[in-house]
Amino acid sequence: MTDQRDYNQRLIEEFRAERSKTGKPLEGRPLLLLTTTGARSGQRRTTPMMYISDGDRLLVIASNAGAPRHPDWYLNLVAHPQVTVEVGPDTFEATAIVMEGEARQQLWTRITELYPFFADHQAKVTRQIPVVVLERNRQT
Repeated sequence: MTDQRDYNQRLIEEFRAERSKTGKPLEGRPLLLLTTTGARSGQRRTTPMMYISDGDRLLVIASNAGAPRHPDWYLNLVAHPQVTVEVGPDTFEATAIVMEGEARQQLWTRITELYPFFADHQAKVTRQIPVVVLERNRQT
């Protein structure tokens, strides 16, 4: 687990350094940084992850690379759906919505057509891999 945390920390630093120099995300990777509030600890946690654009929304997939349990970031956003998203030059507050039923299935079909490796991840596990929509909070 330490190796994954070290890798994530380096990726977060590289992502933010590239944004500060160029205002652009890392080339060739649809990455965002998702900051959640720990379900038990209450501490803010930032995780780099792939995303898929869906109109004004962003989709993230809690595949955990096909591991048998949900990733920690997913458990955090279920407990505390208010999150912070860093993508491209933007940083904004968002609400995480776990998709269910037919809406989830439609998104899952699109996701696996674009990125077939997610279907491979699903084939490894008995849990249904969650699809999460990140919806930007509107300023009032």
